[in-house]
Amino acid sequence: MRKRIVVILTELKAHAPFTLFGALTGIVLMMLFRNTQHQTSERLFYVFHPAHVVLSAVVTASMFKLHTKRPNFLVVLLVGYFGSLGIATVSDSLIPYAGELLLGLHAHSHIGFIEGWYIVNPAAILGVLIAWFRPRTKFPHSGHVLLSTWASLFHILMALQGNISIFTGVVTFFFLFIAVWLPCCFSDIVFPLLFVNSATSVSHAHK
Repeated sequence: MRKRIVVILTELKAHAPFTLFGALTGIVLMMLFRNTQHQTSERLFYVFHPAHVVLSAVVTASMFKLHTKRPNFLVVLLVGYFGSLGIATVSDSLIPYAGELLLGLHAHSHIGFIEGWYIVNPAAILGVLIAWFRPRTKFPHSGHVLLSTWASLFHILMALQGNISIFTGVVTFFFLFIAVWLPCCFSDIVFPLLFVNSATSVSHAHK
């Protein structure tokens, strides 16, 4: 248990700088798309959110498959599916929704795997299939951190509708960072770590 906690804390620390960079790109996009209409923001959310789910499923399923002696497809599917959908929902929908409530906006949770089930659920399965045949962790993780940031941003932009102030920008930056840093690391590192025997074998390079 102690080794697992050390690995988790190491991963969180290692991923903080890149997550910070991702949150900064989110603020830049917020300024560029601040006058975007609600429907456009919603459409972009349902572009970045499923893309995030695909890469999240790739990493989660790959981490489990690579560090399991005899991987079973059904188990890999379940770990990748629930690990990606569950955490992506928290990251892209629920945490941004909390930020919107804090800002006093007209918020909507937009649960992707329910409201956009025909896109998001197949995206998770596609990610698991990719991981099963070509397991990868490094690039998919970096890519899905950015995609998660942008999905969270457009979730917030749906509620902002151009009403942006300095306070709004600061709160948005904070929630973008938290929405990506904790859930994405949990999805890619902690969640598959729960199903393998050795905690130390799950750590991966951060360069």
